[in-house]
Amino acid sequence: MLVVISQAENTNGGLVLASSPRAKQELGITNVMRKRDIPEDSRLIMVEPRMNHYIAMNKKVNDIFKEFVAEEDHQLYSIDESLLDITPSWSYLKSVYGNDLTMPKLARIIQLEVKHKLGIYLTVGIGDNPVMAKLALDLEAKHNHSLISQWDYDSIPQKLWPITNLSDVWSIGQRTAKSLNKLGIYSMHDLAFYNPYKLQEKLGIRGTELYALAWGVDRSIIANKYQPKATNLSNSQVLPRDYARTQEIKNVIREIGEQVASRLRHKNQTCGVVSLSIGSALCEQMPGFSAQMKIDSTNQSHKIVQALEIIFDQHYDQQIIRHIGVSVGKLSTDFGSQLDLFVPVEQDMKQQQVDTTIDQIRHKFGLTAIVKSSSKIDGGTMIERAGLVGGHNGGNAYG
Repeated sequence: MLVVISQAENTNGGLVLASSPRAKQELGITNVMRKRDIPEDSRLIMVEPRMNHYIAMNKKVNDIFKEFVAEEDHQLYSIDESLLDITPSWSYLKSVYGNDLTMPKLARIIQLEVKHKLGIYLTVGIGDNPVMAKLALDLEAKHNHSLISQWDYDSIPQKLWPITNLSDVWSIGQRTAKSLNKLGIYSMHDLAFYNPYKLQEKLGIRGTELYALAWGVDRSIIANKYQPKATNLSNSQVLPRDYARTQEIKNVIREIGEQVASRLRHKNQTCGVVSLSIGSALCEQMPGFSAQMKIDSTNQSHKIVQALEIIFDQHYDQQIIRHIGVSVGKLSTDFGSQLDLFVPVEQDMKQQQVDTTIDQIRHKFGLTAIVKSSSKIDGGTMIERAGLVGGHNGGNAYG
């Protein structure tokens, strides 16, 4: 009975990230359950996450997938799920494995290949489109002895429509389920036969998406990669404790702002908009705020941090802080900094060189190879978070 639990300071003693099937079935352990709520049982093994190891294994698994499909027909979905479009490769695969090849047979071949090379069992959902494959994976394959399930449009009425716990279905969370219940929709069958125009009227484009989901419809093609029209970069963190001192809050804002600026430089981009989001520990009594401001396009750390501090000073009202988020938008390729009439050219170029040098040192020797003294005092979190991946323990990296 294995439980992977994050025990970072900001999880209030521990948070379940994953658990084995036995732990779920026999003890009712669920993801995001607090450590304090886990039943005491001598059979339980609680370990910290090893995110670097998971990332390394994820790459190895997906390298095997690429033996069966072309790069453009392969899509990473999450740390433990991928989408493969077999259609373009089907003729080739039949020439390799025989004309009697079926999708379940191919799924079994891939399962055995990964098991033989990496010792990992795969669960496989097969469908006429990506969303149907995902539904087959979540709702049936995980419960089958073979860990394989295949759905098609003909099976939707028997396999999807009877579901009454709407939040069990991919993309429908508790909040959406409650909204559907208010409309008199209590099953996927109800959703499939609800007036689609009324759904769109009540829920907007989301209503149209849900109606299509109820019929297993998904017209997306994996090879047609989505390119967002506009993008931004952001970093945020839940603080390890309540922050009430202005200097401590500003220090963390500086750390996050410098991290975002470094990411901009790494991508050879600049930003023209800077945003700051502050989450209060006492949301109802003293809510936080979110605000932004336009700046001359830049990727220099001190200019971005300066803008963040201006936003903070304008909006901060002595709240007790527990969450800080920084984002930058209006991104463009870095063709050189725009000169400031009030800053000497030599000073501006010197600051750019300082940023570049710090980036190079950290890239070669690690994030904590060079830090400002304020990060060791005044509530700084950068040093403690240096070994985290996605906010969780990175563990040891494996080759």
